[in-house]
Amino acid sequence: MKRYLLFVIVAGLAFKAFPQYENIMISNISGPNEPSISMDPGNPLRLVAGANTNKYFVSEDGGLSCSYNTIWSPSYGEAGDPCIIVDTAGDFYFLHLSSPPGGSWLDRIVCQKYDFENDEWNDGSFMGFNEPADQDKEWAVVDSANNNIYVTWTQFDSYGSEDPDMFSNILFSKSLDAGQTWSVAKQINKVSGDCIDSDNTTEGAVPAVGPNGEVYVAWAGSEGIMFDKSTDQGETWLEDDIFVASQPGGWDYNIPGINRCNGLPITCCDISYTDTRGNIYVNWTDQRNGEDDTDVWVAKSTDGGETWSDAVRVNDDPAGKQQFFTWMTIDQTNGDVIVVFYDRRNHEDKGTDVYMARSVDAGGTFENILISESPFYPSSAVFFGDYTNITAHNGQVRPIWVRADGTSRSLYTAIIDLTVNVDENKKPIPFSLSQNYPNPFTESTFIAFDLISKEIINLEVMDIYGRKLADIIDNDPYNRGKYEIEFNPSDYNLRSGVYYFVLSSSMGRITKKMMLVD
Repeated sequence: MKRYLLFVIVAGLAFKAFPQYENIMISNISGPNEPSISMDPGNPLRLVAGANTNKYFVSEDGGLSCSYNTIWSPSYGEAGDPCIIVDTAGDFYFLHLSSPPGGSWLDRIVCQKYDFENDEWNDGSFMGFNEPADQDKEWAVVDSANNNIYVTWTQFDSYGSEDPDMFSNILFSKSLDAGQTWSVAKQINKVSGDCIDSDNTTEGAVPAVGPNGEVYVAWAGSEGIMFDKSTDQGETWLEDDIFVASQPGGWDYNIPGINRCNGLPITCCDISYTDTRGNIYVNWTDQRNGEDDTDVWVAKSTDGGETWSDAVRVNDDPAGKQQFFTWMTIDQTNGDVIVVFYDRRNHEDKGTDVYMARSVDAGGTFENILISESPFYPSSAVFFGDYTNITAHNGQVRPIWVRADGTSRSLYTAIIDLTVNVDENKKPIPFSLSQNYPNPFTESTFIAFDLISKEIINLEVMDIYGRKLADIIDNDPYNRGKYEIEFNPSDYNLRSGVYYFVLSSSMGRITKKMMLVD
């Protein structure tokens, strides 16, 4: 019995041995910077992005085109540091700093929810209100198991103060009701920083969620990059922070042509149903190799953050060039670790490209890919922003970055499709096969595949001895597009065990392992 639940035609990219990904200018209105982007896993063609200070962009075609508008909260205002996330219902949220009418600048963290039908954001909710302290540099994550939203940020007793009795700390809050209300903020770091907004300030808290609902977060400060975790949805945290890595030269450093630059860390956790499930990664930049040789790094933990690997250098160029403003994501359909950053390896001056690095071996090695179509030459006369961003799902990757041609800034993405496969002779296979989800499964599971050209295909289920047990698709023609099929093992009298499903055509075959548990 065949069950065809979803049929979506998507734009495909022609295969190239060395692909040059199409760049899309999202906007050049009012000098956007500090971009954030999120993709709905339930509908990867739907993207929402944000940029300083109150800009947002919506795409319904995978980023090929975007609408532009501005966001404002009548109650809480808007003061930048945009963070866009999406929950399991496909609802998007815009988190940002506050500048409330008649209130104090940076007095709280604000969260506004998007209404697609009316193209508008609600007035919002807030967390961390604690006058006269200042709340800054927030980031958020959604737990896909229960839709909880977790947010971490830096609280300054007094932003920019050099008073040694003024401190910076990492705070945490959560929402259990889709952003309507928030828990009382709690401090999670044990060693406070100063308020200068430089190397000895505690900043860069980006939360991640583990496979069993753990909350993970790392940040930078005077002791290097530190890590904390909660195993009870943020109610309690470790008694002592865990050291991840040193950051020689600190997280606040200079890059020619950039108004200011930082190497603040990004934390991600692999929750894919692959062998790398549960791995935690922290990504940052520093100048351990010299002020003219900023590099991108990743460290990994395979034991819940208790211990950490040595840092792996992500950029694979010879020593002596600048790589900076990194961001990392994980494609949760396959465990790929994907990093975006600015790169000057191809230039002797301030010429700047954008690179993506991808690891398919759990952060052991990284393939570097040039993704920008042409370099830009920034000027330190304007504020460039403090970060880039990237989102990915099922091989569809959308980085977002600021391009600065002198003092003129514009916002870009690239249309990246990593689902084009090659066979053992490096010839293109015109389809891709995702890991079934859920895996392990009981009553049924979903198998998804993409075709970049019309093909006559077969989709089979085999046992561990290579014997065919089921024909899901038997020599049938399929047009280019994205397909998702529900597989019910009871239709084929299968019992608990390890099986393989195989997608094949005259152009090649791809195999994935799946586990059935009665």
